[in-house]
Amino acid sequence: MPLACALFGPWFADASGPRSAAYAPAGAELHLGTDFVGRDVLDQVLLGGRTVVLMGGGAAIAAYVVGVPWGLCAAAAPRRWMDEVLMRPLDILLSVPSLLTLLLVAGLARPGPWLLGGVVALIMLPEVARITRAAALEAASGPAMEAMRLTGESWWLRNVRYPIGTVLPVLYADFGMRIVGALYLVASAAFLGVGVAPDAADWAVMVDRNRPGLFLQPWAVVVPALLITAMSVGLNLLFDQALARRREAT
Repeated sequence: MPLACALFGPWFADASGPRSAAYAPAGAELHLGTDFVGRDVLDQVLLGGRTVVLMGGGAAIAAYVVGVPWGLCAAAAPRRWMDEVLMRPLDILLSVPSLLTLLLVAGLARPGPWLLGGVVALIMLPEVARITRAAALEAASGPAMEAMRLTGESWWLRNVRYPIGTVLPVLYADFGMRIVGALYLVASAAFLGVGVAPDAADWAVMVDRNRPGLFLQPWAVVVPALLITAMSVGLNLLFDQALARRREAT
């Protein structure tokens, strides 16, 4: 339900609707009341989920597109120093707190949704690469790989197809948690005012900007906060259930 609201809600919202008094209570015409500048909260809720989903999902996919090949290259490196050269820079990135990275980038660069998505992908990249490397190490140096070398199997089979097939179940299980983490980072950044306008139709921005009127008009804070929580928990449970079915099928 929250995901459907985020993706399809803008089609049903009236972004240019008339404004009323700030923090007007819910009623027959304003089902969820108004926000801090008098906009219809229901319209803002319908409009505000797409940025969270698109930026969070796009950042998670980008982290996997870069991190999986990175980890596979590190696992297949013929020399230990090559592995070190590939993985040590990622360890440095991993040692910096994620929210601190967001704030530093926001202070040094012009904020925007593309920048926010790129920073979130960069934050998740080290963990994706490390998980991929750990899952592919046995496949890259085990007896099956040695047998393929001796029988003259193709480079594509030895270095791409076989390792990816080995790590795919691990990555599938990890992706559910990773996309929830991306949504958390995007929402946290929007809550802090990083990457989105302070009056944007965004669920996290709604929670932040409407906090002063929480006791006057609670729906402007409670509804977007519940949608963010429900979407994060729901996506995680969905991926866990899909993984359990995959295990039963195999």
